[in-house]
Amino acid sequence: MSDAVTTDDQRLVIAISSRALFDLDEAHRVFEEQGLDAYSHYQIENEDTPLPPGQAYRVVRKLLALNERLPESLRIEVVLLSRNSADTGLRVFNSIEHYGLAITRAAFCGGESPWRYINAFGCQLFLSAEPGDVRKALESDVAAATLVSRAATEAEGDQLRFAFDGDAVLFSDEAERIYKEQGLAAFAESERASRHEPLDGGPFKQFLAALQRLQSAFPASEAPIRTALVTARSAPAHERVIRTLRAWDIRIDESIFLGGLKKTEFLKAYQADVFFDDQQTHCDLAADHIATGHVPHGVANPPEKCE
Repeated sequence: MSDAVTTDDQRLVIAISSRALFDLDEAHRVFEEQGLDAYSHYQIENEDTPLPPGQAYRVVRKLLALNERLPESLRIEVVLLSRNSADTGLRVFNSIEHYGLAITRAAFCGGESPWRYINAFGCQLFLSAEPGDVRKALESDVAAATLVSRAATEAEGDQLRFAFDGDAVLFSDEAERIYKEQGLAAFAESERASRHEPLDGGPFKQFLAALQRLQSAFPASEAPIRTALVTARSAPAHERVIRTLRAWDIRIDESIFLGGLKKTEFLKAYQADVFFDDQQTHCDLAADHIATGHVPHGVANPPEKCE
């Protein structure tokens, strides 16, 4: 078997933790209340019992289904990264087989953090239930989010709809820092003065670009992926955002400038499959309705706040 990758290969590789893919809450309670030995025994005893779907299961299922319509060079691969050992992780792989998910690569790390394998697998996105692992992935320049949803609802239809916050997610937190440190008036004035200067990219810039590559394989009216920017910004701070995306040559399908309104109703109207935001408050409000990933990045997430 050859490991060679062609120079035009633009595959999207996503890493996901076992607790994000499947609902392991019951097993995790055994671990927390009774310890590692009891947890190992529980998982082995139940290894032929499929795990219930987790927060990211439906997003992963929709992503893998796209491979039936994509050329080889744009295929999507999902890699499992787990703190389980291979022994206790057998239940996870059995569950993958039960649900017919095309996931063949995995790293079982025997209690150690699996984030260190993200770059080795060539991953562009990491979804996990462990905030510490997510922060390490972000420090390694990989888009990453802690899944904080309390709902496993599924948006209607086969189209996969991503929603992103702007500052500290798609864009750097340079503008948000001015807002936090100097207030709204200073933020608005700075954005007006800098409206022709593109913002630096945030942790999800390259992931958004990868999604656009997938979209480009289809006619615009038939693209199975749709993207939206859902931001608290309003006029006049909208102009710099539009010019930034134009300078990056990245298309985003919908841009919603809320001027401070709560995001949840708009995310529901958009029928988002998954939403990424750096503000814990916005994530908490959306978590009952939409698969939500908290991005612990930028001025709103100092290290001491995330520990």
